[in-house]
Amino acid sequence: MGEHEIHEGVDNENLRAFMRALLEDVRALETMIDREMIETGVRRIGAEQELFLVDRSFAPANRALSILEKLDRSHFTTELGLFNLEANLPPLVLDGDCLARMEALLDQFLNEAREAAATEGVGVVMTGILPTLEKKNLGLDSMTPIPRFYQLNHVMRELRGGEFRTLIKGLDELQTTHDNVMLEACNTSFQVHFQVAPQEFAHLYNLAQVVTAPVLAAAVNSPVLLRHRLWHETRVALFQQSLDTRSEAHTQRGGRMRVSFGDDWVRESVMEIFREDVARFRVLIATELEESPLEEIERGRVPSLKALRLHNGTVYRWNRPCYGVADGVPHIRIENRVLPAGPSVVDEVANAAFYFGLMCALADEYGDVSKAMAFDDAKQNFMAAARYGLNARLDWIGGRSVGADELIGKHLAPLAREGLLAHGLASADIDRYIGVIEERVASGRTGAQWFLDSLEGMGQQGSADERYRALTSVTLENQKTGEPVHRWKLATIQGTDDIRASYRTVGQLMTGDLFTVHPEDLVDLAASVMDWEHLRHVPVEDERGKLVGLITHRQLLRMVGGGQREDGRAVAVREIMRKDPVTVGPETSTLDAIALMREKKVGCLPVVQGERLVGIVTEGDLMEVAAKLLDRWLREEA
Repeated sequence: MGEHEIHEGVDNENLRAFMRALLEDVRALETMIDREMIETGVRRIGAEQELFLVDRSFAPANRALSILEKLDRSHFTTELGLFNLEANLPPLVLDGDCLARMEALLDQFLNEAREAAATEGVGVVMTGILPTLEKKNLGLDSMTPIPRFYQLNHVMRELRGGEFRTLIKGLDELQTTHDNVMLEACNTSFQVHFQVAPQEFAHLYNLAQVVTAPVLAAAVNSPVLLRHRLWHETRVALFQQSLDTRSEAHTQRGGRMRVSFGDDWVRESVMEIFREDVARFRVLIATELEESPLEEIERGRVPSLKALRLHNGTVYRWNRPCYGVADGVPHIRIENRVLPAGPSVVDEVANAAFYFGLMCALADEYGDVSKAMAFDDAKQNFMAAARYGLNARLDWIGGRSVGADELIGKHLAPLAREGLLAHGLASADIDRYIGVIEERVASGRTGAQWFLDSLEGMGQQGSADERYRALTSVTLENQKTGEPVHRWKLATIQGTDDIRASYRTVGQLMTGDLFTVHPEDLVDLAASVMDWEHLRHVPVEDERGKLVGLITHRQLLRMVGGGQREDGRAVAVREIMRKDPVTVGPETSTLDAIALMREKKVGCLPVVQGERLVGIVTEGDLMEVAAKLLDRWLREEA
């Protein structure tokens, strides 16, 4: 669940003391492995379920702390965002009906969260990235007030020079800057754990790296971020960029990000990873130090290795090694951080079953994968799966390039069945969960594809806000049915109950895809743009995107002689534009915008954030909204 008891306002002396403890923890773990103190002979699995909280309009709800008061804190905890919760499943031995028990526990915890949230008027949604998230939801007022999060934010801002830049290119392109780490809170996952013995770690960790790509290709569920259609699993790109602490110099040298797939196979031991991460990544936070772990070992006690676990929690490998102690017994496990939350509980368990089955089967099928596949192929497969889901082509063992859907359907799903069966899992459960994977792949309908197909089906119906609210609303309702995503009907605008929630602020109804002109442009260009695009208003912005004026259809009509003066000189936009247009911000209420337009007798309002132009709302937009609301009211009255 993470370490929250840390020093606030850490100085260099604290960090040096913590580093000394961290290095001793590394030596202690090596000693424990050498003395065979780490648990062997048992295979356990576990999972962490992250959730979104939404209000009645399906926007993020910052209610985690009050909802947690109603839940069992031994199972539930906070996340970075106040609109998130995390549920932690107890470990299960990988045999018999463990998958069915995992599903039952997830259903139990999810229902507990739903009941607690309902008392606050809040819903619970499992999805990789919430479709209704907006940048306004990502301020520090939405950060969970825990010292660890504030300290991480402070240190990472300093390392990044106070600004986090994000650029993700997919079907759309998202380019944005942010002043804190809250973009990371856009991600929620279903993290699965796989316990391994120290002597088999290198072999199984490398195998986890190989199977991550096909498992992710079948599990993608995060295709939209801030109303942009990006990667099929956008979490991968967003997580890497939102927690990138490299300086400009480190970036130019090609230094590794804190969120990474790695750069090479593990050769012998888990210690290779822990040592490399301590060497590469500076300590960001510190905590109260404990008794020397080496002295504890000599006294016959099991150390918690608190410093190592805290530092490891700030390095985000997609397959991350973890040290833990359960019932006084230390163990090593591989934490797979790739799988997104949702689309349904059965989908999540099916994804986990596919992963566990491949981990069991491919160890015998391929032997030492580091000799059968180039590491760069495994890494490239991972990125391709994140970008394209089942449409990805993967360079597989044996040197052949194959579509992810074909590889999974014809080869890997049957292998996963065999691996689970050989490990003693119930055949009925194997049929249920691997069957979900097979049906999903055959249909081509992953969670990501369901989102994208739904958006395509809705086209330009309603506003963008309505469409993304519909995605969230229908997702929430479908999750309650327990049906896997490949059986869901596509979301429609009719999936939202109250369209009024989509028209409360200017930001929800404004047009963001703007045609603009520069103050030095020819007036003829402004006139042509208005004619071609059937516009009555064109904003004027400078090179930095700052609004400097407005051209209206009426101003053009008042001009005589087209785009030239009597002396034949071409007229620039700046000569006729209105230099002080009335503006509003995205958070301005629709009613206030209407009142302002009436008061100022204007037909449009440019929307600015700071000094930057972000949209425009016109009287035509408001008339369209009024017509929709009137139509809904009349139908409800009838």
